[in-house]
Amino acid sequence: MDAGEEAARGLTDIESFLYREAHLQAAHQRVAEFTARAPGLTREQKMDIERWYLEEQTYVARMVTEHIADSISVLEQRHHARFGRWLRGTLIAMALITTAMVWVCIAVILGSSH
Repeated sequence: MDAGEEAARGLTDIESFLYREAHLQAAHQRVAEFTARAPGLTREQKMDIERWYLEEQTYVARMVTEHIADSISVLEQRHHARFGRWLRGTLIAMALITTAMVWVCIAVILGSSH
């Protein structure tokens, strides 16, 4: 992996981390607001609910991130396949055009020498 690829991968990792952290911060705020409105819960019960909710949101964030990464991988594979077909077609067309031009040049050279 060259430096450019490493940098791109590093930026992707940082972006994923920041996304997860923002998601978890928002989840923490939501669950704190929820438990604050629930009368009769002990501090320990509130902490248990918050812990469970944050673990669940961590799982959800991981699943969403993996789903997005999988979708991107599938799209990249399709793009590479399409590009490969286009490139093969272009190379074949260029080979045929080059061959035709060589034959035309040969015909012109042979025709002008008579």
